[in-house]
Amino acid sequence: MKNLDYGIIGNCMSAALISKEGSIDWCCLPKFDSPSVFAKMLDNEKGGSFSFIVDETYTISQEYLAKTNILVTRFESPDAAFEVRDFMPRYYDNVGKLHAPVVIIRYLVPLKGKPKFKVNYDPKVVYAKEETISRVKDGYIKSHTVKGTYDSVYLYSNVDYEAVLSQEEITLTEESFFLLSYYEKILPQHINRCILHYQRTYAYWLDWSERTTSYKYYNKEILRSALVLKVLTYQKSGAVLAAVTTSLPETIGRCEIGIIVFAGYGMLLWY
Repeated sequence: MKNLDYGIIGNCMSAALISKEGSIDWCCLPKFDSPSVFAKMLDNEKGGSFSFIVDETYTISQEYLAKTNILVTRFESPDAAFEVRDFMPRYYDNVGKLHAPVVIIRYLVPLKGKPKFKVNYDPKVVYAKEETISRVKDGYIKSHTVKGTYDSVYLYSNVDYEAVLSQEEITLTEESFFLLSYYEKILPQHINRCILHYQRTYAYWLDWSERTTSYKYYNKEILRSALVLKVLTYQKSGAVLAAVTTSLPETIGRCEIGIIVFAGYGMLLWY
């Protein structure tokens, strides 16, 4: 962990921290206080992460879609480019009920040329205390422990699963998705369902932002802070988390810092 420059996505049930290179380096599922699925920010070798590997011709940039908690990482080379739009769904359904499933969606959009990348999908459930194995099943990849406390997560995609697990080079020729779920899905997962989640979540955050008080000065920064605090508000109780990481040691055995981090802005909470 060289720095704490991370973006955050979430849906008031859980959250994930994503590096400037588009790697999910911290996430606990199914809730904020559950054991981690990815914890690379604590241990680069054992923690586990979910990233896209591109060659040295690509430059990587990152920003939020304005007034939302959708984080966009752009990979661009001289002759190819694509975006990864990361979010956790949160919106009102057709009967007005708030829908916030325990999933992370990585929505890939080709922008030009034929971008190529490899997928590093390496979940380490239950704080990486026991070995996690990943296997291709019928319509998804299941990752689970083989000893100790049992836990599992499920990855759905329209990308070839064997290519994902073997880190084969993938050419992005159409809109694609990766949906990471704590629970096995009953309904088939496909790109159109992913896009619907994306559009509804986008509309939800725009609506929420428009109903938030605006200010004459520093409104962009204030709104971004408000959006992060909203993500860190636990839906079932209304309590606001001090940090999505619970705590990280500054010096082992001395003190801890809670970290709120979000693409361009950050706060350290000492306790």
